Amino acid sequence: MPSTLTENVRKTVLENGLIVLTKEVHTAPVVTVQVWYKVGSRNEEPGVNGIAHQLEHMMFKGTLNRPVQFGRLFSALGSDSNAFTSYDQTAYYGTVERSKLKALLVLEADRMQNTQIEPEQLASEKRVVISELQGYENSPEYRLNRALMQAVFPNHAYGLPVGGVKADVEKFELEQVEKYYRNFYTPDNAVLVIVGDFQTANTLEIVKEVFGELPKRVRSEELGVRSQNTFTPSSSLPTPIILREPGAGRLLQAVYPLPDVNQPDVPALDVMDYILTEGRNSRLYQALVESGLAREVTASVTSLREFGWYEVLVTAASKQDLQKIDSVLNSAIANVAKKGVTLEEVERAKTQLTADVILSNRDITSQGMQLGHDETTADDYRYTDRYLAAVGLVKPTDVVAVINKYLKKETRRVGFFEPTQKQTTEVGHKPDLTQTTENFSPVAPVVAAEVANYLPTMDLATDGLLTVNDIAQILPQQFQLNNGLRLLLLPDHSTPTVTLSGYIQAGTEFDSNERAGLAAFVAENLLSGTKTNDVLTIAKTLAQRGVSLDFQAYPEGVQIEGDSLAPDLPILIEILADALKNSTFPVKELELHRQQTLTDLQIELDEPSEVARRIFVQSIYPEKHPLYTFPTEESLQRIKRQDVIDFKAKYYRPDTVVLVLVGDFELESVRSLIESKFADWRVSGKPPTLKYPTVSLPEKIVSVNQVLVGKTQAVTCMGYPGINRYDPRFYAVLVLNQILGGDTLSSRLGTEVRDRQGLSYGIYSYFLVGKNAGTFLIEMQTNPEDSIKAIASTRQILQQIREQRVTELEVETAKRTLIGNYSVSLANPEELTDRILMNEVYGLDRGELYSFTQAIQKVALGEVNQAARELIHPDKIVVATAGSGV
Repeated sequence: MPSTLTENVRKTVLENGLIVLTKEVHTAPVVTVQVWYKVGSRNEEPGVNGIAHQLEHMMFKGTLNRPVQFGRLFSALGSDSNAFTSYDQTAYYGTVERSKLKALLVLEADRMQNTQIEPEQLASEKRVVISELQGYENSPEYRLNRALMQAVFPNHAYGLPVGGVKADVEKFELEQVEKYYRNFYTPDNAVLVIVGDFQTANTLEIVKEVFGELPKRVRSEELGVRSQNTFTPSSSLPTPIILREPGAGRLLQAVYPLPDVNQPDVPALDVMDYILTEGRNSRLYQALVESGLAREVTASVTSLREFGWYEVLVTAASKQDLQKIDSVLNSAIANVAKKGVTLEEVERAKTQLTADVILSNRDITSQGMQLGHDETTADDYRYTDRYLAAVGLVKPTDVVAVINKYLKKETRRVGFFEPTQKQTTEVGHKPDLTQTTENFSPVAPVVAAEVANYLPTMDLATDGLLTVNDIAQILPQQFQLNNGLRLLLLPDHSTPTVTLSGYIQAGTEFDSNERAGLAAFVAENLLSGTKTNDVLTIAKTLAQRGVSLDFQAYPEGVQIEGDSLAPDLPILIEILADALKNSTFPVKELELHRQQTLTDLQIELDEPSEVARRIFVQSIYPEKHPLYTFPTEESLQRIKRQDVIDFKAKYYRPDTVVLVLVGDFELESVRSLIESKFADWRVSGKPPTLKYPTVSLPEKIVSVNQVLVGKTQAVTCMGYPGINRYDPRFYAVLVLNQILGGDTLSSRLGTEVRDRQGLSYGIYSYFLVGKNAGTFLIEMQTNPEDSIKAIASTRQILQQIREQRVTELEVETAKRTLIGNYSVSLANPEELTDRILMNEVYGLDRGELYSFTQAIQKVALGEVNQAARELIHPDKIVVATAGSGV
């Protein structure tokens, strides 16, 4: 690992102004190509809010030279591609096998100059963007944040939503979007980032050949529209913004204005944030969550070109008053300012910050993202190196100083979300409010035969330019302890980190309807206390070294995820072993977790995607089936501490545990370490088994709808029982699914329902496979008024693919895509570790890690069409929709 993240980065500026950042990373035969344009929602004003985001969508619609959906071209290359719009930039990125480097460069250069924006395509894509925005509107957090940001930055574009607003998007004219494209999408307003397995000198020659003749912009003045570049704090305490709307869960958001990214206070502000909200020992967690006032408190520092802000989000515990929470929040911050922070807290926060940056830069795509972000936001690709050096110098007095300077009640704006009624539905992933991360899956087959005519030539000769070897097909070493615990180890010294994945056969399939949620209760409380350490000691030990460890219950097992810097692996293993062997489930922690889980459930049941998925599953599986069970308020209230203890004793056994580690370690030392920590974990008898009943297809079309008041988007799940992992048609099914709906831009479903008709922001199909069961699922997000049409179109495509078959070109393209993306995935430590883990869980040969691509390559056209005839059933399907007006 270089001493800095940018030690071997080279910056080149072409004559036309294009900035090129290259970084050789020879750990895998893959490369990422990213084009970052220095334009985002910051370059907008009311009336044209969202035009940067709209243009980002249009950049996939084709060029003068290639009048074809670019998602299909990326798909044909096997590129893991996506795009996003943020405040200060719009970025397009793809990661491919190294032989396709030049092809990606050619495509990006083509759409930098030659994108064609046609009226019909703009009209269709405006509907898609509006669907995306309405999906955001489903989230109370999004709506509250939008109101707050407008109040904090009333005279600056940072107060506008990044993705835009429906009223403005509806009014976009072709000339507006074209002018925006001409003004901003020029080489002198862009940064090209290339990271991966290439030789810099040869690659720069290719870049000059491909991009060098593109003209710089004609205009010399400041680009684009701009809002007033000022921020004026309030002279008195502003009144809270209160949203009383349908939903579930009370929310409090507080936003404090901050300086720009290059202001020297930023490192101290980030250290402050970790001290206030990172982990169970943090100040605001202790004040709000441990006290029972809140379910969760999160915060983030956003540092941009012109301003920044600190946002605190509190999810109230059930029946807790937001005014009281706000009072406690203010008191806690004032107390920190008055009494100060300890050196221990500061050093712990600095360690966590540094570890997080290093761990987030393990794969080449992330390394490219860091460079592109820093160059376009801070005007310096070396920013993160400077930032980390400054973090190392932060002192306790610096933290107190930034609290006093920036966390003032008179400059902040606070908002409350007060739900007007109890609802049923939204878990989980909170929206990223700082950028629009597109729903563009990396895995996608080509549909139109003409796409092949527009593909750039694969520069296979590039491999001859390289002096490094491909990834050696080194298989993980497998060991088994006397107690049955299985261990797979794969040393990788490319970065000073270790990634851990694990599995325990103790999933939600063992839950009863009466105590649904018990398996998750156990998994999520393993770190709540052991025989020798209480919950705060465990949290502190992890935080002091920036180590992460998490347990998550899924139907067929509990997944373990952990990572650390290489020297801290013993800490990760020691805490993992202590939790698995010695957890005690203290009453106080279980009751706190119960209240948090009840709040989570209330919020989950306000989310259309969660409700649609729940009613879909319970419509295809019978009540006694292991997949039918979902937690309810009643089942969670029934769970007692003894139930948790008994479940842990019965199902947490070393002979159902698999641990996989990939990273910077010596094989024998890690094997000895794990054996020393786990060898005394005893086992008796045989592990519990569970027989899944056979489930038949529905006899006809079954429609199930649930209305959720106040939602602007509906989510539909369609499908029926499918195949398990051991089905001989598995590989053919993977190819079939890529053709059908593996990508929302270039699959058959995506091409028709999203791209041509503009009915959905995202539509995907999946064959979800497990050891014991499988489910075929199509999921889409639509405007409620478009749901019926989108469902009908989807069924029509299913009928076509079943009766009219797929083509040889589709099969070959899908295979190439699957293989390309699989190769890229193995270069990511987290994906590699998970792949090794699940191969072992399924009992597959270790060689599957590399024979997977051979199995895909062998799939024949006849096998795919046979799978379609046997597994696609448009007239025997469950259709479950949740949302407003469904």
